[in-house]
Amino acid sequence: MKLSRLLGERYKEKPAEAFLASHIFMLRGGYIRQVTNGVFTLLNPAKRIIKKIEQIIRDEMDLIDGQEVLFPVTLPAELWNESGRFESVGSELLRFKDRTDKDMLLAMTHEEAAVHLARTEAKSYVKYPFMLYQIQTKFRDEPRARAGMVRVREFTMKDAYSFHQNQECLEEYYETAYKAYERIFKRVGLSDFIAVKSDSGMMGGKVAHEFMYLSDGGEDSLVVCDTCGYSSNMEVALGVPPVANSPSDEHALTPIHTPNIKTIDELAAFLKVPHPQTIKAALFIRKDTQKPLVVFIRGDLEVNEFKLKNIIKSEVQAFESNVSENKMGGLCLGFIGPKSLEADVQVYFDKSLEGLENLVAGANKEDCHFTGFSVARDVGAVEFSDISKVVEGDCCVTCNAPLKISRGIEIGNIFQLGDKYTKSMNMTYTDIDGTLKTPIMGCYGIGVGRLFACILENHHDEYGPIWPKAVAPWDIHICMLNGNIPEIRDAAFELYNKLSQKYEVIIDDRNLNAGIQFADADLLGIPLRIILSKRNMENGEVELVSRDKSFKKTVKIENVCEQIDAQP
Repeated sequence: MKLSRLLGERYKEKPAEAFLASHIFMLRGGYIRQVTNGVFTLLNPAKRIIKKIEQIIRDEMDLIDGQEVLFPVTLPAELWNESGRFESVGSELLRFKDRTDKDMLLAMTHEEAAVHLARTEAKSYVKYPFMLYQIQTKFRDEPRARAGMVRVREFTMKDAYSFHQNQECLEEYYETAYKAYERIFKRVGLSDFIAVKSDSGMMGGKVAHEFMYLSDGGEDSLVVCDTCGYSSNMEVALGVPPVANSPSDEHALTPIHTPNIKTIDELAAFLKVPHPQTIKAALFIRKDTQKPLVVFIRGDLEVNEFKLKNIIKSEVQAFESNVSENKMGGLCLGFIGPKSLEADVQVYFDKSLEGLENLVAGANKEDCHFTGFSVARDVGAVEFSDISKVVEGDCCVTCNAPLKISRGIEIGNIFQLGDKYTKSMNMTYTDIDGTLKTPIMGCYGIGVGRLFACILENHHDEYGPIWPKAVAPWDIHICMLNGNIPEIRDAAFELYNKLSQKYEVIIDDRNLNAGIQFADADLLGIPLRIILSKRNMENGEVELVSRDKSFKKTVKIENVCEQIDAQP
């Protein structure tokens, strides 16, 4: 490739809209150009990198007996109606009508399409188990498209779907896929990634893991124990809050006048008690019934809405002050407490309150709280649930060591779906005994564009990307300084033509000054650079320089190929 012909201008200025290194350098280096919010055109360097990432993925999927297929992006609503997701998925799913007024959609995932194919082609037990995979464009009408290729609306996914006769077989294959994912991420050059337990969300199923690239710029909060290796997405993380200290003797329940004191911060300051000695009443609205529910939790903690959603089997919405009072079931807002709560609401207690005494709690009466409150004494037998959000310093449930909170970007996920889709879509096969059985599924996704961005996040310096050899757009970048001198130009193109027989090579043939050539070379991030200059060529030599600056040497021009072949 001649750099003079390469489309995609490179520039020095930091783009105002970008804050992640990957977004900054993809724009500055001519890798991507935005078409509209969350939709990008990939230029040639990006497309070359993506192609290599996809090939590594294909290699590993084929090794675990995957069969590559290609499902359509456009699907009829009837398939998603079979699974129930056409209505249950929110506005992220782009729905439309075709010219015959038929309901259609742009697929954001392909479980329904996979079952549609498999139920016609795998009717006998002799076909099982099997796995189908594709690398395909998808569309999710993401409301918060941001950070370049990290959160987009149109994207490329590798998604795979395995079908099994029993849970044991699914679990065995799930572990096989897990290990394949680890190999993929290592092969593309990622070093800072972990797998964490996660919430299955709209995908369904009971077991799920996310593979996360650790990054301070990530949107996901991860809970990690450095001692035993426990790791989890914040959504489903478990932890044990430090024990709250309270007076040793049980105090009498006493009403206290607390004029217009409605928040935990105000209450703790007014009564001069620590936050863990208070009970917080967190108020939510169930989305399925539009009725209120209250979670009582220790005052220094927060409710984990994902845990709450899984407990009540409904989406929830945090209470907002503009909700009409007739929907609040007679609650005394700002003074809600567990004792004598007569309002028409569901009530849940977090485990953080179990066994605690001498707490401060709302009295369900305007401008009034109780001190000396004990759940066991003043409410009676209640069921405690794990509803709190883990915070830094909580104790690990496995080894009791302090937990750490990190940030991450999701690069892949795997789910044990069970029969969520096969059962709802009436997929069966004839077993060895002649009976009809419903198979169970696993699914396995990798965001190719997001992985591309995370590789750049993992490998860059202040000047641009440092692409790992496995995914670099080219292997060698030739810079010819003083390209107006015929001897230098001829030698550069002779090297270019010779090396191109074995390697992917780009040559800067623009006859620009060294500063511009080197700045562009840094933005292209090619692993190895060959520099031809007037001074070195007078001695029949060229410079070999690695992009990561791990080595720099001068070699005779006739030995260049030999030296490059010897590079690890």
